Amino acid sequence: MSPLVIVLVLCAALLHASWNAILRSRADRLWSITLMGVVSLVIVTPFLFVLAPPAAASWPCIALSSVLQIAYCFFLVRAYREGELAQVYPIARGTAPLMVTLGAAVVAGERLSLMALVGVIFVSLGIMALAFEKARPTLHATLAALTAGAFTAGYTLTDGVGARLSGHVLAYTAWLYLVQGLGMVAAYVAVRRQIRVPLREPETWKVLGAGIFGLLSYGAVIWALSIAPMGQVSALRETGILFAALIGVVLLKEKVTLPRAGAAVMIATGAVVLSAGG
Repeated sequence: MSPLVIVLVLCAALLHASWNAILRSRADRLWSITLMGVVSLVIVTPFLFVLAPPAAASWPCIALSSVLQIAYCFFLVRAYREGELAQVYPIARGTAPLMVTLGAAVVAGERLSLMALVGVIFVSLGIMALAFEKARPTLHATLAALTAGAFTAGYTLTDGVGARLSGHVLAYTAWLYLVQGLGMVAAYVAVRRQIRVPLREPETWKVLGAGIFGLLSYGAVIWALSIAPMGQVSALRETGILFAALIGVVLLKEKVTLPRAGAAVMIATGAVVLSAGG
């Protein structure tokens, strides 16, 4: 992978860890993740009037990815209700790179070099090790997180293929966020009947900021998926858990335990190997 792709995906990883932390800290996570979708929808709408639509071959991918992302959101909310961020996030994200790598080999015929494959495995195992650092998560939390991870792999793979077929990655991304955002709002209204946006409450603005983080994060990932091996992009993206751990140590003064340090070294090693194993 080129240095530009690596830098952008690592920045996306940092943004992804940030919006997940905001989501986990909210009392009503389904409302929060739906409002994040609304933010993305509003931001991309003006681009739809100036960009040519993506190629017809990519529209099934937009539809499938939207469905998978909505399902992912519901299972992620369920997982956060059952378990802690430090347990759910690593399981949900750590399983995705391996599944994306296998899926890309089947669907897109991608074959990673031995070094790159080792890097993917290191990142995945290091991330999942963090989930069991303090205590074993409940069975319900684990199953929900694993399901969210499967949906993550599904929409990542779908968007990798769709972006390549679209002929215009930015147009593909804009239409994806529109369809996914509208679908998420429809699903929320079906469950809760209505959605409120109290602009005078500080919590609302935190969620709106998280929505911008999410848009920038996955937008950069879709672009990377269109030009780089999907398994490598997915693994680098999931190093966001390492950024989350560093934030906890530096800003929140959390203690560095031996298991956490070992997992962090494994993730960092995997990222370095991935960067060199293009």
